[in-house]
Amino acid sequence: MLGIGFFKGQPTEHVIKYVAGRPVKVGPGLAFYYWKHKTQIVAVPTATADANFVFNEVAGDFQDVTLQGQFTYRITDPDRAAELLNFTIDPRTRAYVADSVERVLQRIANVIQTQMREELRDLALEDALKQSQAIATRVCAEITEANKLDSLGAELLGVHVLSAKPTPEVATALETEYRESLLQKADEATYARRADAVEMERKIKENELNTEIALEEQRERLIDLKGENIQREADFRGRAVEREAQSRAKSIELEAAARAEAMKLETEVSAGVDASKILALALRELSSSADKLLAVIRPRSDADFE
Repeated sequence: MLGIGFFKGQPTEHVIKYVAGRPVKVGPGLAFYYWKHKTQIVAVPTATADANFVFNEVAGDFQDVTLQGQFTYRITDPDRAAELLNFTIDPRTRAYVADSVERVLQRIANVIQTQMREELRDLALEDALKQSQAIATRVCAEITEANKLDSLGAELLGVHVLSAKPTPEVATALETEYRESLLQKADEATYARRADAVEMERKIKENELNTEIALEEQRERLIDLKGENIQREADFRGRAVEREAQSRAKSIELEAAARAEAMKLETEVSAGVDASKILALALRELSSSADKLLAVIRPRSDADFE
C-alpha cells in the first residue's frame, strides 16, 4: 500500500520510532508498520564492535613511537547515545543518514589516545616498545574505572596493541645494537664450543697417555716377572746339576772306598798265604786265560804281511 512501510529491527538494534517528532515505540528489535511521510526510525547498534587505531606519540625520552592496534566497545545506554548523536536510518536501505557511528569510534579513540599518552610520558622508548600490550591493558582498566565513556553511553571492553614501532632511523640503530649483541653472543658461543673441543681433546690425549703409561707399567712388570722366572729356572737347574755332581762324587767316593776296602781285605787275606800258593793260583788263572792271550798276541800270517 502506498505510503505505508514495514520495518523489522535486529535483536542487536535499539529501535526508536518517532512519529511527528515524538517517540511512540522504543525497544530492541522492534517490528512495525509506519507512515513513510511522517515517521523517523532510529536504530542504535548495541552489539560489540571492533575498531582500528594508529597513534603517533612521543615516549618519555622524546622519541617518536607509532602504536597500531584495535579496541572493542559496545553501546550500553542507547537512549543516551541517541540523544547525543543522530542514529536515524533509511528504512529502505538501512543506511545511517549521518556519520554518528564514525563519531562514536573517533571519540572513543580520542579517549584511548589521551590515556595512552599519559602512560607513555614516564616510559623510555625501549620500555614502551617492550611493554606495549601491558600499556594497553592499563589504559583499558583506567578508562573503565574512571567511567570516561559513560557520557557517550558506551563501554570499552578491550584494547590491544598489535604493533609498536619507533622511527626508521631509531629502529635501525636499535636493530644494529641488538644485532651486534647477538653476534657477540654467537662469537662467545663459538669460542666456548672451541674451548670445550680443546678441553675434550686434551682429556682424550691425557687418557691415551695414561693408557700408554699403564701398558708400559704392565709390560715392565711382565719383563720383571719373566726375568724372575728365568733366574729362578736357572737357579733350579744349577741346584739340580750341583745335586747331581754331588751324587756322582759321593758315588765315586763310595766306590773308591769300596775298592780300597776290597784291596785291603785282599791284602790281608794274601798276607797269611804262602808265596808258592799265590804263584800257583796266579799260574792257574793265567792258564785259564791263555787262549785269550794267544789270540791276541798270535803273529800274523804270511798273507797279512804281503
